[in-house]
Amino acid sequence: MVMITSRQQRIWENSSTNISYKDIHNQLVYGFELSWLPSFVNDVHFGYTCYVNGSNNVVHCDDWSTIFPGILDIPLLVAIMILFIVLFSGILLAIAFLFCAWRRRHLSMYNIIEEFLQTNNDLMPVRYSYFDIRKMTMGFKDKLGAGGYGSVYKGKLRSGRFVSIKMLEKSKANGQDFINEVSTIGRIHHVNVVQLVGFCTQGSKHALVYDFMPNGSLDKYLFSQEGTNSLDCKKMCEISCEVACGMEYLHRGWNMQILHFDIKPHNILLDENFIPKVSDFGLARLSPLGNSIVSLTAARGTMGYIAPELFYKNIGAVSNKADVYSFGMLLMEMASRRKNLNAGADHTSQIYFPSWIYDQLKEGNNVEMGDATEDESKIRKKMIIVALWCIQMNPNDRPTMNRVKEMLEGDVESLQMPPKPFASKQEKPVELVNHEGVKLDLRYSTTASYHDDYNEISQIIESS
Repeated sequence: MVMITSRQQRIWENSSTNISYKDIHNQLVYGFELSWLPSFVNDVHFGYTCYVNGSNNVVHCDDWSTIFPGILDIPLLVAIMILFIVLFSGILLAIAFLFCAWRRRHLSMYNIIEEFLQTNNDLMPVRYSYFDIRKMTMGFKDKLGAGGYGSVYKGKLRSGRFVSIKMLEKSKANGQDFINEVSTIGRIHHVNVVQLVGFCTQGSKHALVYDFMPNGSLDKYLFSQEGTNSLDCKKMCEISCEVACGMEYLHRGWNMQILHFDIKPHNILLDENFIPKVSDFGLARLSPLGNSIVSLTAARGTMGYIAPELFYKNIGAVSNKADVYSFGMLLMEMASRRKNLNAGADHTSQIYFPSWIYDQLKEGNNVEMGDATEDESKIRKKMIIVALWCIQMNPNDRPTMNRVKEMLEGDVESLQMPPKPFASKQEKPVELVNHEGVKLDLRYSTTASYHDDYNEISQIIESS
């Protein structure tokens, strides 16, 4: 241990903080006296810090553990470092795994779509690049609407033709929704089916290009205020006949039948002459004409328009009669200009309109709907009777779309009242079994209790 003499130390301690160069020079000239403490040096061990108290020249030594408490616990430090490295490495590996899974999933989706397009290169629609899509829409400037599938924009081709461009922002089931649209309407041409002009698939960008429908979808004409965007009863009946023609073509018009599975007002588009076009084939299924039964793993469609056999297997097999049911619910709304399920109805018996209107017609009551003329009342009655045939619980009791078209084109006097689509309250409950094998006992009544049953079904559907 080496220390300076107390005299020099006192000089430094008594000096001000501003020491001049002269003071430093004098100290250096004077020199430092060193002395050794050999007895202490022999006793000092590793892990100690020693210093001299300048006031009494006594040497003090402290253990490092008292200066840095807990820091020198080497095993604990090593364990903490190892734990940190493991956690950090685990986070990096998890991020890498998620990225690889995301990339593999999307590459798989792209490969599926590309393979489909290569094996179906006879399709008529034009394939556009994403640059072309941006150019058509002027940078997606004019947005027409949006939904769960993505957004729709107005565009213009180089020929001056206006188009609607649907950007599929959330492609599901490995791009199956995109493939469904291209494989169905990409091959068919009918005046009452929307025309697919082209498509785009580039990386994660998927787009479908359709003819532009300036009058939008049918729903805004069904439930609008009186005098706003209204269509008269005769025009509504004409539109329903044309929709039936389009659906009949989908079911029997070419070498494959197309089951739409999502017929509803929003998916019926109207051109400049109010000619309807069936659209949105994202849930559609192709099936050979000879196959009357289609196998599905899950229900599909929109609540309020879905056929019961899509949920309950013991009602009947899934076939094109599911589309007939959806059309019947659509037709009922077209005739009544109201939602089929109306919780805000003035009378509880009117909550479920199809059940209420059936009782009124069966009892011979005249159903007045506004200031309708006699001809308009007959047209609406005809549409309602046809709709009641379409929404029969048993799929075998529903007519084909060809028969539906014939009934709509005929006179109301030639139509017979169908059986009641729902079991009465006094009848034996219908035992329903969903696709998970769960049995449900539900009664279909003509009173407000049907509303409760309908809500029960809706909750089961939404939770599945």
